[in-house]
Amino acid sequence: MKLTRERIIDAGMAEFAESGYHGLSMRKVAQRLDAQAGSLYYHVPNKSALIQLMADRVAGRAYDAGTAALTALDPAADWQEEVQAQLSALRDSIRLHPGGAIMLADSPKVLSTGALSLMERLLQTLHDAGIPAGHAAVGADTLLSHTTGFVLQEQSQSPTVDISAEEAAALHARFPLTVAAATAHTADDTFTLSVRLVCTGLATHTEAHPTAATPAPARKQAP
Repeated sequence: MKLTRERIIDAGMAEFAESGYHGLSMRKVAQRLDAQAGSLYYHVPNKSALIQLMADRVAGRAYDAGTAALTALDPAADWQEEVQAQLSALRDSIRLHPGGAIMLADSPKVLSTGALSLMERLLQTLHDAGIPAGHAAVGADTLLSHTTGFVLQEQSQSPTVDISAEEAAALHARFPLTVAAATAHTADDTFTLSVRLVCTGLATHTEAHPTAATPAPARKQAP
């Protein structure tokens, strides 16, 4: 099969998911493609460039998913619903990519324009809602970090410990609040509620200190 940049990115994502940043190499990517490492450099000059291309793919597809989610919203949707739409689309999108959450978490370090576009649009949403720049910056970073961390937990492959009914009962008796919290919601409901909680906190810092979500102005798209 012909070697292309897209195939190299595919192989790079798969290798990154297994080996992480330090384990990723052009040689290992070439092995996945049954090719010589030197042949990859015609399409991708080095490992750093490959990392950037991989981050741009994950973030770019997440951005497009967010655009579709925003377009599907009711025109009267408030800013908190816009934030929820963007982050739910981001979560759904990065779950489709092996290593996508880690790649997105590392993307600012490689100056991924796709990741910067995600941040820019989220910041614009918060700015339009009247949240001061300093709070918007921390809030947007918190929301994006929470989303990638949430997916990392969802995709964790740590082994599950088998326990007896007696051990389960003992844990429930010792940690009743924790056990109840862990079983109270589905993953989707937990994610939605967590984003709303952060937004509720941010809303207290708007100029008018609204008690309810305020209507958002016309949506702006990042370039």
